[in-house]
This record gives sequence, structure tokens and C-alpha cells, in this order.
Amino acid sequence: MSYDVDAVRALFPSLADGTAYFDGPGGSQTPTPVAAAVAGTLTAGLANRGTVTEAEQRASAVVSMARRAMADLLGADRRGVVFGRSMTQLTFDVSRTLATGWGPGDEVVVTRLDHDANIRPWVIAAERAGATVRWLGFDPVTAELDDVAPLLSERTRLVAVTAASNLLGTRPDVPAITAAAHAVGALTYVDAVHLVPHAPVSKDELGADFLACSPYKFLGPHCGVLAADPALLETLHPDKLLPSTDEVPERFELGTLPYELLAGTTAAVDLLRGWGMAAVEEHEAALLARLLDGLAAVPGVTVHGSPARRTPTVLLSVDGREHAEVHRGLAARGINAPAASFYAIEASRHVGLGDAGALRVGLAPYTTADEIDRLLNALGDLVLR
Repeated sequence: MSYDVDAVRALFPSLADGTAYFDGPGGSQTPTPVAAAVAGTLTAGLANRGTVTEAEQRASAVVSMARRAMADLLGADRRGVVFGRSMTQLTFDVSRTLATGWGPGDEVVVTRLDHDANIRPWVIAAERAGATVRWLGFDPVTAELDDVAPLLSERTRLVAVTAASNLLGTRPDVPAITAAAHAVGALTYVDAVHLVPHAPVSKDELGADFLACSPYKFLGPHCGVLAADPALLETLHPDKLLPSTDEVPERFELGTLPYELLAGTTAAVDLLRGWGMAAVEEHEAALLARLLDGLAAVPGVTVHGSPARRTPTVLLSVDGREHAEVHRGLAARGINAPAASFYAIEASRHVGLGDAGALRVGLAPYTTADEIDRLLNALGDLVLR
């Protein structure tokens, strides 16, 4: 069955005003079924999880369904699915916990391609433990990640790597990187925030010991998800309150979970499952090709990076125009494409864009060919002004 983008768009009330949203990498638009799941859970009878009252049972069911949904989406074990306020919060929590076993002589590898949420927690944790940070670079022209092998040794304790760059779209060969890390006995932490919205994902196929993502990037509410093998989580003991359970994965979830957000997350996964992530990927790939071909024909536009495998994400500059000016010019035409470094500050600096970054165009399941053409025409107008 072909991908019906019109049927997809009909689920998003925010699209009715005609705005073309190319800012999905910062957070997608929200479909009606997700909003309904959030509202329905908030207005239903709820209580802390339990087995006695209907309200207790309802809260327990919401959590259980969300774990199953995310396990299905990520190819993970539901017993190892942890929910948190954000991917950033979860990564800080894991980094602090792992670092209790690090010391001088130990090494941690981070990449300059990553969002800072998969860099700074590890840098801070390593520095506090007296461990050494090794930096993996990338080609500033192609945006392809360098070979990790020269940085690895028997002293490597963890390798943190992105599954897809939120700034340049690069999809590194994560299975090769994690295999190399495992060969020297290191753990791997994979940031899949920018990959999960665009392609089928399997934690085991990626070789991730820890896999993190953010539902609000794939139609869901603002929260974070971490997936790991339950046996690995059993070996870790994060700071927690005395009365809170020591069961896995609950020992990593501080306080009462936001049931309404978990219900919305399940609804988002149900939608993606119905559309098929392979179909979403195919739809976005065709639009990305149209976008890149069109940008090549617009004089004065520079596309940063040309990775062989990428998400539908393009970072670009317009000669003679400040990035903020282009951002405002597009917004005046009903086109949302922001300009910044988007917390990928190491990557932005590495490609020569400093802390300011550039204009980012991101495609989503609801993007259309007409919107691509609107964007291209608007950029052409701005170049000629």
C-alpha cells in the first residue's frame, strides 16, 4: 500500500493554517490521536500505580503499554525501557552512575558529530572521575565520521556516538563502531533521538548497550526514553530514594511517572506502526532528493556536508545573508526553518560555522513535495533580493 501523505496530514491540526514546518528535528507537530491520548489520560481517574482500584490499575496499564510500545519501536526488551524527563536527563543520570566505577587511566570516547546531550554528560563525568576523554572527529566537508579504531584500547570504558546527526544528518556506521568498542570491552551509548523519527531502528542491530531517544521528535509528547538490556541495568545502582523500588527498570525512574505523556507516547508509536517506518523513510528519501536537487540549482546556497547515508536533514547557508535573516525571511512566507547550531555545538564549530550554526531544513512524515517547492522558491527570492 502506498504512503498517503494527505491522510497523514489530516491528523495534524497545526497544519491547517498553511505553515510549512521544516523544524521537525527540534520537535515534530502533534497529531490528534496523541493529543487525545494525553487529554484522555489526564481526565480519567488516575492514582499511583497499583492493583486494587480501577485508577491504580489504569495507571499501571498506561506504563505497561508504553514500555511495550517503545520496546517494539526500538527492537528492545520492555523490561529494559526507562522513562525520564528528557534524553538529556537520562544521559546525565547514566553517566553519573557509570562514572562511579571509573578512575584515572580509564578512557571515554565522544564524537564531535554528536548533539551536546551525548557529549557533555560524558565529559563532565569523566573529568570528575579523573578519566580521560578521547575525541572522535569527522570530515568537515563530507560530514562523515572518522575511524574510531585508533582511539580504542583496553582502557576504553565507554563509546558515546550518535545514530544520526541532528545538525548534518549523517548516519554513521554505528554497528561497526559498537562492534569495535565491544571488542575492547567497552560499553556503548547510542543517541538515536534523530534517527528514530526517520527509519526503522533495532537496538540489537545497532549494537547499543544503551539506546536513547525522545518521543517528541516522532509525534509524541515531551519526555525521554532509554532502552538497555535488563541484565545490564541490574548491575547499575543509581542514586534513588530509600522507599522507592529497587526493581529494574523502575529504579532509574525518579518520582511518579507522567502517565499522560506515556499514553501519548504509546499513541505516537501506534501511528508510526500503522504507517510503517520503512514507508516513512521512503517518503522522506524521495523528498530529500527533490530538496537537494533543487538547492543545487539555487545560486548562492551552500549545503554543508554530503554524507553517504543521512536522515532528511539539510544544513545550509545563503551567500551574503545572515542565517537569522534567512530564518525571518522564510517565516514571513509561512515557512518554518530555524537557524542555529541546535546544541550540536561541537559539530557546528568543526565545520567552520562557529556557535551560530546555519539554517536547518528537516523533513517529517507530513512534509509534501509542494512544501519543498515553496521552500526552494522562497530561497530563490531571498537570494535575488
